[in-house]
Amino acid sequence: MFGAITRQLSTRRTAQGRFLARGFEEFFEKQQRVPTERDPTGRAWSASELRQKSWEDLQKLWYIVLKERNLLASQKVECRRLGIIPAFFSNKGRVLKCRKTMARIKTVLNERQIAWAAAQKNAKVHSRQEQSSQEQPSQEQPNQE
Repeated sequence: MFGAITRQLSTRRTAQGRFLARGFEEFFEKQQRVPTERDPTGRAWSASELRQKSWEDLQKLWYIVLKERNLLASQKVECRRLGIIPAFFSNKGRVLKCRKTMARIKTVLNERQIAWAAAQKNAKVHSRQEQSSQEQPSQEQPNQE
């Protein structure tokens, strides 16, 4: 079971439809240990945008952002190993965007879990009320003569 999942995560489809094994190059941008130029990056996802996503989309986004964090951590370690000073090369902004996005994904999932628990509780209360109203016989007034 885990073998199939590992193969899916560890391969990538090429334009010709073949699969290439992923390796350590996934931890580096453009197969460079330390990028020589800065690429423009986007912004962190907002919670309102994430609320519109499905469970599957949030799960995929979580792993994409996790992969980005791993890539940035690898670059940081590589810069430290090569003796590059942090003032020259820093990805603090990108790391912060990843952390914000991941925190917001957790928040949205927690909101959904709380809403689901409240709906379950309301459904139980509603079903109990229906059962109790069905079980009580109608009380007739005795004739008063």
